[in-house]
Amino acid sequence: MNKSEQSATTAGVSAPAKNTPTKSTFSLWKVMLPVAIGLGVVVLMFWHDAREENFGSIWSNIHFTPWVIFCIFLGFVCMGLRDLGLTWRFRALTDRKLSWKSAWTADMMCEFTNCITPSAVGGSSLGPVFLNAEGVELGRATTLMLTTLFMDELFFVISCPIVVLLTPDNFIFASGASDFSHGIKYTFWTVYTLITAWTFLLFLGIIWKPAWIQKTLNKIATWRVLRRWSSAITGLGENMIATSKELRSKPFRFWLEVFCGTALAWTARYFVVNALFLGFLPSTDHAQWVILARQFVIWVVLMVSPTPGGAGLSEWLFSNYYGDLVGTAGMALIMAVFWRVITYYLYLIIGVIVTPGWLRKYYEKIKSTSSK
Repeated sequence: MNKSEQSATTAGVSAPAKNTPTKSTFSLWKVMLPVAIGLGVVVLMFWHDAREENFGSIWSNIHFTPWVIFCIFLGFVCMGLRDLGLTWRFRALTDRKLSWKSAWTADMMCEFTNCITPSAVGGSSLGPVFLNAEGVELGRATTLMLTTLFMDELFFVISCPIVVLLTPDNFIFASGASDFSHGIKYTFWTVYTLITAWTFLLFLGIIWKPAWIQKTLNKIATWRVLRRWSSAITGLGENMIATSKELRSKPFRFWLEVFCGTALAWTARYFVVNALFLGFLPSTDHAQWVILARQFVIWVVLMVSPTPGGAGLSEWLFSNYYGDLVGTAGMALIMAVFWRVITYYLYLIIGVIVTPGWLRKYYEKIKSTSSK
């Protein structure tokens, strides 16, 4: 779940946020760690399942026909639509002042940072810096990232109950009465409850009662046990006040457009798995809704992952959660690898390519601003 960091109300890059990115922020080991974790878990799962299955026969049944290749390509198209949704959202939030290229760059940097930080922590705390580097005033950039955080959480709060109500309990939480099924169910509802509470606090803080929330946060910041984070806590209150002032003047069309961009981004991401099932297991056509519904559960559970980008946990969760629909653990694991390549490793590669140029541009901007 994305977290907002310390206040940065001064305009421009002459006063960068406390968590200004450096080369060490995106160091090679931070990129390789989630790769090593993910591949390590996959290898261990292959080794474990190889004792029960003949992987040679599983691979022999996989034929990369034009249809399978098309469905894999369709998975990449879904992620392209996901990026379109978030890029569109950045454009809408800045009243079209941010170009498509700049909005896409900010989106890629946020996604790359999410890939190399634990899911439970979130990587978009650097979002204001990314937007600032693309020309958005730092204080307003922090406001915009708070808004994106609120819209993401609101999407989950609204969509998850609808999906659960439309899907039989034994289908969405995996069939059977196993410990895994019960664990998925309880984890999902626990995390969903926390998301709902957090979304309500965001609603109070940036729309309804910002002054009340700021006063409460200022009191919390005085607690001795939280003294280390007092500046971040008070900064969050200040950011909520600034966000509230801007959002209260926005028309309904603004909210509709931002929410539509959010819904497009998340739904397109979920449909990647549907595309893979269509390619590898076309016989599961009748279960397409269940496949989609389980994606809502997976991404909620992954919000509390302690590993960078959910590495390791994602592969394990996918293989076990979709195992009853796939039929064999080996095939489920192979599909999990393709899923992660499309939705995760692709962004690690893009990030490695984009980040060096972005850092050069960012520090050149700081240098030129400081010399004035």
